[in-house]
Amino acid sequence: MPPTYRQRLRVEGGTLAACGAIGTAILLVGVDQSRRGPASTIGQLVVVGLLLGWFGPRSVGRALARSKPCGVGQLGSGEPTPLWQLPVIVGGLTGVAGVVGGWDAGLRVTGGCVLVGLAQAVVLERLVAAREAALTRSYFRIPGSRILRGTVLGYADTSPATTI
Repeated sequence: MPPTYRQRLRVEGGTLAACGAIGTAILLVGVDQSRRGPASTIGQLVVVGLLLGWFGPRSVGRALARSKPCGVGQLGSGEPTPLWQLPVIVGGLTGVAGVVGGWDAGLRVTGGCVLVGLAQAVVLERLVAAREAALTRSYFRIPGSRILRGTVLGYADTSPATTI
């Protein structure tokens, strides 16, 4: 059985948060400039958290509402984000921000990755879990999912009457 959408949210979110935390630790310990402007960094990360709290649940709710029933052969046919890409993305974004805006900007990127990852792994995963329990279904990514265009989901009924 392919990984469910919930499982992927946990794994991808946890990996993204870990990459962000490692990057944050490296910057704080190794780069003096990353500690410049702490009030600005904290303020910007608060804004990121607020935006995640607003847009995250709405985005997941839209994906769940647009989901369609799938046969067994279609489940999980949408390619999940390869986990090896996450450290590359975090490192690349941090490097660009650090070179262009200073290493305090790089710290904001890594801190933002921690927040986004935790939101995925904890908050959004719980929203999907609640919907799955209420509707007795499991959600899976299907073809069409893209990092900037959103997730396309299909579902399989998991009620006892249909799983026997």
